[in-house]
Amino acid sequence: MSITEKIPPCSKRVEMHTDFEINNIIKNKTIENVDKFVGTDINTLSDRINKLDREWDTERVLEAKAASLILISSILGFTSDRRWFLATGLVSFFLLQHALIGWCPPLSLIRRMGVRTPDEICEEKSAIKYLRGDFSKIDGKPLGTNF
Repeated sequence: MSITEKIPPCSKRVEMHTDFEINNIIKNKTIENVDKFVGTDINTLSDRINKLDREWDTERVLEAKAASLILISSILGFTSDRRWFLATGLVSFFLLQHALIGWCPPLSLIRRMGVRTPDEICEEKSAIKYLRGDFSKIDGKPLGTNF
């Protein structure tokens, strides 16, 4: 087995390392979100899609927090005590670990806060687009026609 076979696929690595109950809570919340929009008008559905486009996912939250900690600990390492560089190295290691296997210590907290993966956000967005009728026609032709 090669090393690339041991690394989980990007789209599922966070979910694979998240507690089953947390994944279910997030999935059920997504279903509730979609259910709220059944029967609403196109403008409301479009507003929800725009909001989903701006929602921060697990990757963005993790990257922002890691970058902030690296920056702060680097500044402190240069200005006050060199031991702060240990924090820089530790955060960098966790970020690399997340990139490779999809898990790092802060991820559990981020997921418990209800932050979704890009795929989870995309699933809700696709369901809202379906409700809006985006998939009823392709190239201006109704689905199911062959001409």
